[in-house]
Amino acid sequence: MSARDEILARVREALGAGSVQGSRPVGALVQGSPSVGSDRQEVTPERAPEPSAYRTPYRTESEMDEDGLVELLVDRLEDYKARVEVVARGELAGAIRKRLDGKRFVVPHGFPTEWLHPALADRAVTDSREAPIAVERLDALDAVVTSSAVSIAETGTIVLDGSPDQGRRAISLVPDHHVCVVPVETIAGIVPEGFARLDVTRPLTLISGPSATSDIELERVEGVHGPRMLDVIIAR
Repeated sequence: MSARDEILARVREALGAGSVQGSRPVGALVQGSPSVGSDRQEVTPERAPEPSAYRTPYRTESEMDEDGLVELLVDRLEDYKARVEVVARGELAGAIRKRLDGKRFVVPHGFPTEWLHPALADRAVTDSREAPIAVERLDALDAVVTSSAVSIAETGTIVLDGSPDQGRRAISLVPDHHVCVVPVETIAGIVPEGFARLDVTRPLTLISGPSATSDIELERVEGVHGPRMLDVIIAR
């Protein structure tokens, strides 16, 4: 059986048409016109199979607890070449200061003030939808610091949704260095669980490590579609 025949057979089986040896178009089966002498049955709305159910909680042998979710997310992000640190909530301002020391950076207007060390105040530029920073000025800044909406442990994906503590999409894409805070309570296990927490009508930005791509010779190039450096600080 060729690869094409195998794929079509799987499609027909999923449609409830039974096993197939030939490569007759799927449309003929769906329309109920099997060949003479065939034992295939017509697929009707009444006979259509129930849609597959997606996993919604994260479960392995047992439900993954907070420590397991943090460990998995750290492993995935580090595999994507992000720098990850897990800190207590009271140590968050100091951890952010360490990552932004000596840099000029942009911060969204709704970023919690207690998360920014006073020593950073003179190097911070605030961005908002009402007073957006021009792209040219963003490009001249060294970094950006934001919070995040949801993170998905299994895929190592951080989601920003444009909330006031995350700001406009442009500020997380133009500067070369992104410092992103992940509150531990926003970590989900798998994609369906993560998206169930999101408002999908908002401007969602999905981040899995620093921006990177490669050419036909597999030469890695960073910073093409966004920041070349990603620091993730998980706050517990």
